[in-house]
This record gives sequence, structure tokens and C-alpha cells, in this order.
Amino acid sequence: MGSAPEVYAGLNDRLKGSAAEILFPTDGDKYTQAIARWSEHNIKRAACVVKVRSADDVTSTLSFIRENKIPFVVRGGGHSTSGSASIEDGLVIDLSLMRGVTVDKEKQTVRAEGGALWVNVDEEAAKYELATVGGTVNHTGVGGLTLGGGYGFLTGKHGLTIDNLLSVEIVLASGEQVTASSTSNPDLFWAVRGAGQNFGVATAFTFQAYPQTNPVYAGPLIFLPDKIPEVIAFVNKFHTANDGNQALMWGFSCPPPMNAPVLLTQCFHNGTEEEGSAFFADLIALGPVANLISMIPYAKLNSLLNSSAGFDGRKMFGGGAFKLPLDVGFVQSLFEEFLGFVQGKNEAGKERGMGQSLLLFETIPYNEVVKVGNDSMAFSNRGDYYNLATMFKWFDPSFDDEVRGFARTLLKKASQSAGVDQDEKTRSIEGVGVYGNYANADVPANEIYGGNAKKLGELKHKYDPENLFDRGTRLVPRPMVVVN
Repeated sequence: MGSAPEVYAGLNDRLKGSAAEILFPTDGDKYTQAIARWSEHNIKRAACVVKVRSADDVTSTLSFIRENKIPFVVRGGGHSTSGSASIEDGLVIDLSLMRGVTVDKEKQTVRAEGGALWVNVDEEAAKYELATVGGTVNHTGVGGLTLGGGYGFLTGKHGLTIDNLLSVEIVLASGEQVTASSTSNPDLFWAVRGAGQNFGVATAFTFQAYPQTNPVYAGPLIFLPDKIPEVIAFVNKFHTANDGNQALMWGFSCPPPMNAPVLLTQCFHNGTEEEGSAFFADLIALGPVANLISMIPYAKLNSLLNSSAGFDGRKMFGGGAFKLPLDVGFVQSLFEEFLGFVQGKNEAGKERGMGQSLLLFETIPYNEVVKVGNDSMAFSNRGDYYNLATMFKWFDPSFDDEVRGFARTLLKKASQSAGVDQDEKTRSIEGVGVYGNYANADVPANEIYGGNAKKLGELKHKYDPENLFDRGTRLVPRPMVVVN
């Protein structure tokens, strides 16, 4: 294989007649925008970006990749912080021009192309008074969230996004275009629901949708940290008080302009204002410093957290788990440890200035989630617990390693204290306690997939024997690729 210009010289011919866009570092702003990511931590200078417009474009590009042994990644929404959608010097298959969404009102299904964002799905489905289980931030990609699981405000009633996935159209490593569903390639369908990025390029998803005619009661209540005991008391009651139509996201941050620590809560009730205000009455009575709850269309719900997930800065997700009831002292200690890190100084004496970071307790009802067994599909994070997440945000690259180390330590401590730090024996039965979409790519497969890791490895050999798709959680050892 020759130099980069020589290697890619034949790509235009391979995509001749296609409307795909091929971008190189010499293409100025278009290239710069193409390698931009939600986290600056994951911006890498790819040698080439191919903005595909169809499954045929993907097949042609994969053929070129295989023949020339080019390292590559697939980019959907560009929201991952694991680095799996970015590459230095390799090729990016960019799905961002494939954002079409179609709705079948009669069948109550939604089909979204592989590069669609959740805002595209929410808004198109709303035109037909429908909704499906999506993420809680609407500028995330449909593909990444779905292939990794998918928790959302409707999970309490309808389970995970992958529980509502009817089929996936996917281009395999061979270039073959197939559909995976319960009746077509069912073993592949089992695998992609949780480990999809390891098996091909998903070019379209079809979801089950549900009637959503009414607006919802939703929005943030913001408290000072002195309200931690009272908020925890409400959270502990939430576990048994909810009927699946409610969700409560809550946690700690130091947002601008004051950069002072606050306790943030995001309330949700799928029903009337009277019902919602009654359910959250004890929280409201605590006297939040800001009450921004209102009745809004469902299509706007997943935009409420967008401001806390802006596109500037370096970011890293981390995931753990917690059980209810929570001990106030335990939460207070996590808060103080988190606060000490984001507002403190590193060993070199530099102020971290990480106040926009977030420690988040995702109290989303899981009764519907655990009705599906952990062996029913690759996803293996089903159990009697809730997700705990961190989203660290910083601007100085010299902090990268210490952020990663602190996040792991904090989340492990939280999960152990909550009794959900699973050992090897219980992971496949009780759930792994780690949401794969929050994990870094270097986490061992058994920690994400539990007892499903062995079967995934076998299916990997069947559908991708040369391990072409090697950028997610490693199901098999990564091959050594030599680029001349």
C-alpha cells in the first residue's frame, strides 16, 4: 500500500455515480466539520471521511477498505466519548447524510436511517401522534444509543430502545446487505442488540412506536446541596410510588454562570399537570431555587437536557449502578468526593475548572426492563438497580488521564457500596451493573456482556471472521494492521 494520496486515489472510481462525499484534510472547513465530535477529546485527524448516502455506498467503501487494508471507524451521531467513532490517519464511514425517518401510522412503526438523530425521530413520530423509546438528549445518534441498549423517559412503560427494535438493516464486513430481526438472521439480531458496532454498519432501524397524543409534565427543579436529605427521602419513595409513567434524573453539578454546586433534578410524568404536580408535590414543597417544570409536547422532552450536554470541551462518560433505598451519608460522601475533584487542583497545582461535569443518578423505572432476560440478547445490564453516570467535562488535555482514573475509582466505589459490583459468577444472572454506552472501549467484554461474551465471540467469527469491525468493546483480539 502506498502513501495516503495513492491509497485513496481509487476511491472516487469505486463510488462513481454515487452522491457520497469524499473529504480529505485539504478540504478546509468541510473536512474540519466532518471530524468534529461532541467531545473535543475525540477529535482525530482522519486521512479520509466518506459521507455515504446509501447502503450501496457503505458496501463499496467497505470493499475498498478490505482490499487496501485501511483502518476505519463508523460515525453515526458523533456523540460517543469512547473514541470508537474517530480515527487518526484512517478512514471514517460517516452516516450523517443518512437521516431520513419514515412513519407507518397504521403499524405504529418508525424507520430511521443509520445517521439519524433522536430529534429527527421524535419530531417525525410526533406528526403522527406517536413516540418510541429514545434517549434523554435529542442530539445523540439513533444508531449508537440503540446498538448499546437505550434508556429513555418511556422506558418505565415500554422497556429499552432495543426492546422496541423490530429490525436492523446492516452491511456486514463482507459488504453483504442483510436485515436482522426475530425471523431473519435471528442470531445476528441477538448480537446487534447490545454489541451492534462489532458486527457491521447499521444503515436503518425499525422501531415499535406507541400513541403519544398528550403533552407531558416535565422539567428541572434546582436545589442547593443542603436539600440532599429531603431529596433522597423522595427518591427512596419513588422506587415503589411510580407506575412506570414517571422518571427522575437527579445529580450534582456546578453550572455557569455562578459555578456553585447545585442538586439538579429532571422530573417527568407522562400525563396531566394535575397528576404530575401531585406526584412530585413533596419535591416541589422543598422550595427549589428554580422550578422550570411545565407541560410540553413529548417531541420537546428530549431537548431539556441539551444545555447540559453542549458541544464544547473535552468529555468522558462513565457508568456504574445504584440500588434504592439510598443512604444519605453515602450520597453526601460521593457528592463531596466529586466536588473536591472538579473544583480542585491537580498535582501540578492547576485549577481543574470542571464545574460543568455531572454526577447523575438515573432513576428510570426498570420493571419492564427486567422482564427480558439477560440472555435474550447481547445486552446484559438488566437487574434490580438503576444506572449511575458521570459526565466529566474539561478543557486542558493534560487532565485526560487523571479524569479517566478518578471516574473509574468513583464509580467502582459507588457500585460496591450499593451492592451491585458484580463478580464473574453473577454477572450473567443479575446483570453486569455497567451500561455499555457509558463504558470506554478498553473495558473487557465480560464486564459489559457477562455470560453473553462467549456467544458474542462465536458470532463475531461467523459474521466478521477477519475482525474488520474492531473499534468497539473487543469481543476477540484486535488484529495488527500495518500501514506502509
